[in-house]
Amino acid sequence: MSIDLVTTCFMPKQARPIVSIGAGGIVRDAHMPAYQKAGFVVAGVFDLDRDKAASLARDFGISNVFDTMEAAIAQAPEGVVFDVAVPGGAVLSVIEQLPKGAHVLIQKPLGRNLDEARQIRDACHRKQLQAAVNFQLRYAPPLLALRDLLDSGRLGIIHDIQFQATLQTPWNLWDFLETEERVEILYHSIHYLDVIRAIAGDPQGVYARTVRFADYPKMADVKSTTILDYGDTMRALVSVNHCHQGGLTHQESYLRVEGDKGIVHLTLGLCLDYPRGQPDRFDVCFLDEDKQWQTLPIEGTWFPDAFIGTMASVMRAAEDATLKPQTAVDDAVRTMALVEAAYESSARGSTAISYD
Repeated sequence: MSIDLVTTCFMPKQARPIVSIGAGGIVRDAHMPAYQKAGFVVAGVFDLDRDKAASLARDFGISNVFDTMEAAIAQAPEGVVFDVAVPGGAVLSVIEQLPKGAHVLIQKPLGRNLDEARQIRDACHRKQLQAAVNFQLRYAPPLLALRDLLDSGRLGIIHDIQFQATLQTPWNLWDFLETEERVEILYHSIHYLDVIRAIAGDPQGVYARTVRFADYPKMADVKSTTILDYGDTMRALVSVNHCHQGGLTHQESYLRVEGDKGIVHLTLGLCLDYPRGQPDRFDVCFLDEDKQWQTLPIEGTWFPDAFIGTMASVMRAAEDATLKPQTAVDDAVRTMALVEAAYESSARGSTAISYD
């Protein structure tokens, strides 16, 4: 049976110029390739490390490398979208410097904790910024296909959602994380929690445990298990181990969504053998069709395609204020609240067992 699914995002009528505040690894590996693919023009870049910004400009044909934030703002073209890609602890400072009414896409996380997230949100409101957060996994082509199935009712009532990842993640690619007090959930599993919220809404509560690993003595949490409480009719969890040492064999990276009419098992290949990655795979089983599994071809993947969607959502909102981005700062704060609650749950510890 042929199934046609929507796997592309809505695009603006006319693209706007972009100024990148930050030139780090995520900008090089995902933002710039996505914008090139979409035909978006990056008009300039600023980074505290000018050499890094200059290298990015050379490699991606960016015409302006700014020496200061002030210059980046003053010389930004009309109608610009500021693409803020800095560590979580620097976001508020950047937001406070942007001009009133600017259009902004903020790389996740929205600060280092819920308090900072709320300060950033309030600053965006005060400065009347049209701001969204780059929770781009929602816009990955396989996730758009899943959304199409959910919206059409083909999967029925959802009763089980599971993200499972057993990986060897090269944390050395992001040396700034060695100084962060929170790592795994805040910088990785936050995407999974955000997607679960997009599918099932806000949970009632959360149970979580994060742990360290001896091979990363300078890192905070690099493994986690998070259970989201949606009552007694749905199970939702995220289980992530970034420290698998057995090579590609038995690595896993998948999202499984099960409803009373159908099941989707989605392999997110990007995280397997990162940053080289492996192919995605989109398998679906409709329970009224003899429970036969089908593998559907999905064009595009998380990196870089999903980054088109978040930027396009900001550009569309700039054209029409009624087209509010899915990941607008008000919604992003709710994902940050879930992250905060997960860390608080981990800190409180487990229920003691009486063995007597």
